[in-house]
Amino acid sequence: QVRLIESGGDLVQAGDSLRLSCVASGRTWTGYTMGWFHQAPGKERGFVAAITWSTNDTAYKDSVKGRFTISKDTPKNIIYLEIYGLKPEDTGVYSCAAGDWHSIVERGVGKYWGQGTQVTVSS
Repeated sequence: QVRLIESGGDLVQAGDSLRLSCVASGRTWTGYTMGWFHQAPGKERGFVAAITWSTNDTAYKDSVKGRFTISKDTPKNIIYLEIYGLKPEDTGVYSCAAGDWHSIVERGVGKYWGQGTQVTVSS
């Protein structure tokens, strides 16, 4: 059974840093693109960052470049999203997804999805 399980969400202060984790299991991920998405309260879910499993190519939403870093631990099948200098607008549910590059990065659509982890940033 394919599973993407996120963790690491928390209630934090503005300016803090946070590392989110997504454990991917149930299949081999060679050829897949792993993505992180953010859904703010009352808004649609949107693409944040992506990394290819095989080549470690990355992509970021323009507004998060320099503050968000995506990485992975291949032996452990974990995808990380590090967020620096958290802002109140970073509040929301962060979800992990897997799919092909075009779908994840350009269409915001994944073949597999996790349930998400809540990040709340207080000012």
